[in-house]
Amino acid sequence: MATIYDVAALAGVSPATVSRVFNGTSVSDEKVAAVRDAAAKLNFTPNRTARTLRRQSSEVIALVIPDIENPYFTEMARGVEDVASEAGYSVVLCNSDSQTVKEATYLRIAVAEHMSGVIIATADEGTSLDEILATGRPVVAVDRSTSYDIDGVVMANRAAGTSATQDLINAGYRRIAYIGGPEHIDTAAERAAGWRSALSAAQPDADIESLARFATFRVDGGRAAMEELLALPEPPDAVVAGNNLIGVGAIQVLTERGLTPPKVGVAVIGSLPFTTLSPTAVTVVRLPARHMGVTAARMLLERIGGDTQPARTIVLRNEVQPASALRV
Repeated sequence: MATIYDVAALAGVSPATVSRVFNGTSVSDEKVAAVRDAAAKLNFTPNRTARTLRRQSSEVIALVIPDIENPYFTEMARGVEDVASEAGYSVVLCNSDSQTVKEATYLRIAVAEHMSGVIIATADEGTSLDEILATGRPVVAVDRSTSYDIDGVVMANRAAGTSATQDLINAGYRRIAYIGGPEHIDTAAERAAGWRSALSAAQPDADIESLARFATFRVDGGRAAMEELLALPEPPDAVVAGNNLIGVGAIQVLTERGLTPPKVGVAVIGSLPFTTLSPTAVTVVRLPARHMGVTAARMLLERIGGDTQPARTIVLRNEVQPASALRV
């Protein structure tokens, strides 16, 4: 099924121009002709409900994220803004602090202000999208899946956990711990499942669960969990950090104890935003956050433009950057 992006490409105009043509906004006769000709060739027909809703909406979309201080989400936001701006839309950035009450307030504002759509990384499994979806406005989930039948863009989280753990195994580490965010959030659970899978395959008889810790997705969560692990009768010789800020917290504690890599191996899922270590001392599983934002914004704009195909979820692959220093 053709989308407004296909029509725009064939007509040689922006997606915003295509939207304006079908919504009756003032556009030059030349561009109107080009768009309608392209639409005819592609058998593109804008959805009437979407067109009606579009006339009642502002050219603004909401981006709701759980932690504005995390560079992962700010990088994602940049991708959203790049695509939205090119299409003539503005982005309102909303920080939920992983609180469903605060998140619900932002979603109500999106409805009250007639925003055209929402991109959201949900606070937790208690997030309700009922009100915003009841208005007919499109919603795209990012980073975390939902129980709703909506579009989504997620990372290959289980594969990320597996890759991070396997790299430490290949470097000679055996007692490999895992520190993740709240286990009820699917991102944390899936990455932990990847860790379990890799470690169980390498050491079928190992007591794996004693090496798992679930905290916040923030630096303090990484610090607290790392301190707990080092206090075990038999501390780990390596750790997989479930996100970038957890990795920073874990590395801070290891540095304070004189246990920097390769004394204790570290693999981080997500690019480290800041650390006193050389970047090559730590295995990093890079997550394409900006590409996630770009992809989500394009999906949302297609829905705003009238796309009615079934909901789909796009899974983005990650890239492993191994530590250059092996265990000594």
